[in-house]
Amino acid sequence: MSAEQRLVRPELPAARVLVRGARVLDPREGLDDALDVRVRDGVIAEIAPAGTLEPGDGEDAIDAGASQLLAPAFFDPHVHLRTPGQEHKEDIASGTLAAAAGGFAGVIAMPNTAPVLDSAPLLRSVRDAAAREAHVAVGFLPAITVGLQGEALTEMAELREEGALGFTDDGKPVRSAGVLRKALQYQRLCGGVIALHEEDPALSRGGAMNEGEVSAALGIAGIPTLAESTMVARDAAIAGYEDARVHFQHLSCAASVEAVALAKERGVRASAEVTPHHLLLTDEAVRGLDTSMKMHPPLTRESDRAALVQALRDGTIDCVATDHAPHARDEKEVPFEQAPMGTTGLETAFAALYTELVLPGVIELGILVERLTAGAELFGLRGPRIAEGAPADLTLIDLDAGYLAGESGWRSRSQNCCFAGRELRGRVLLTIAAGGLAHRERSGALAGA
Repeated sequence: MSAEQRLVRPELPAARVLVRGARVLDPREGLDDALDVRVRDGVIAEIAPAGTLEPGDGEDAIDAGASQLLAPAFFDPHVHLRTPGQEHKEDIASGTLAAAAGGFAGVIAMPNTAPVLDSAPLLRSVRDAAAREAHVAVGFLPAITVGLQGEALTEMAELREEGALGFTDDGKPVRSAGVLRKALQYQRLCGGVIALHEEDPALSRGGAMNEGEVSAALGIAGIPTLAESTMVARDAAIAGYEDARVHFQHLSCAASVEAVALAKERGVRASAEVTPHHLLLTDEAVRGLDTSMKMHPPLTRESDRAALVQALRDGTIDCVATDHAPHARDEKEVPFEQAPMGTTGLETAFAALYTELVLPGVIELGILVERLTAGAELFGLRGPRIAEGAPADLTLIDLDAGYLAGESGWRSRSQNCCFAGRELRGRVLLTIAAGGLAHRERSGALAGA
């Protein structure tokens, strides 16, 4: 099975769209210009200078203004779709609708479901469900260990044959260095990326937020950043010894960035991701005890946040991933220490990062677009790109459109978004996934389309 066959692509009605005059930005293709782009028969059929293409029969023509950006649709390598067993929080349909509304044409789902995604029959079942229900492409990372218990390895070769992109125990670390080493040895036989949730439970146990001045002031047990960074260093060393391919999930602190940078310098085949909330928020946001600010790993200090931004800018961190973690309202409406960890993020990722990092000039828009799309290639998939003949995975965004996050509700089944109520810029107007229309905003440029 090829890497592309491991991604379950939605069967949506083929889009027939002509976007005229948008700013077309694709850093990989060296595009940044006002252009016309035609989508037909599932592919990008034509690219031409702005104002030179005319709509054909049955084709939607979108006259995009100077503020509208046409970019490769984003790809999120770390989401929780909660299927099977936790559909009261999210399911494949609602989670992928949220993804499309955020400009994403593909996601990779984590295995901490109920039951845990750790067997080939269950993987076959969720892949079949995705083929029926998904609105964007979906890949799956089954568990490294049975039941996420960190002990017995899953049948990795069998899972790969069934379509696994790789493996992760996300939500829990692989506590045992010996178990992880054995998993990396099996990886050489069956392939796939090993994605690692880095946490030393002996250091994090009982904590509900970052250990520091804020946790002390609130009287809440803290989790030291050491719990993450020491495991990153350990696992990078094991991966280097075994010449294995690893991906470090949701980095949250400067020490982890340093460990990843050192690993890359030494030739370890490693990549890393960071979330919008760790790039934009610190543990100061917890002072109000809003449980949407409780996530895993926890929000850390300003110095850590700044280090993450710099690492995203310079490429030490390879991609942005939302770690979209939906929870039911009643699960979050409890005292802070009792609430589950996690925030949703698919619908706000681009707008939050554009508003807080691009508009102030902290990072360039091209870098943000590249990092929001890079996750596909890290898992061996074809990265979205804007080129004639390429599959149509595109998003159209009005960069001038401001709105309050969540003011019109959410496509996600859950509402625990840490950016809810914030004034954001950059509304996603259109998402085309696998050549089909996955999302369309009935406002602005599209109102009369």
